[in-house]
Amino acid sequence: QVQLVESGGGLVQAGGSLRLSCAASGRAFSSFTMGWFRQAPGKEREFVASISSSGANRYYADSVEGRFTISRDDAKSTVYLQMNSLKPEDTAVYYCAARQWDSPMTTPRGVNYWGQGTQVTVSS
Repeated sequence: QVQLVESGGGLVQAGGSLRLSCAASGRAFSSFTMGWFRQAPGKEREFVASISSSGANRYYADSVEGRFTISRDDAKSTVYLQMNSLKPEDTAVYYCAARQWDSPMTTPRGVNYWGQGTQVTVSS
């Protein structure tokens, strides 16, 4: 069993930055593919970013490419999402996700574990 706990959300002005953290409890974190998804009111949950178990491969949604950076610290069993140049359309609940098997994560399909979510609000 794996538990994921997000933190770092909040209110920020457009153009500002936030860093989200996701702390994982459970076994074999270092072998997991980790990612971030988000869901705004009235919209489906969408992919934001993911990182392979080794950290060598990172994937981003087109909407955040060049603005967001995903990273991981296996010693702390934590994955991060650095969000820069935030836009009002980035407003959503952000969810941490984990998949036990190491393969690209770009959709919710195959996600084994989800965090509870953390709210990010970007004001204009």
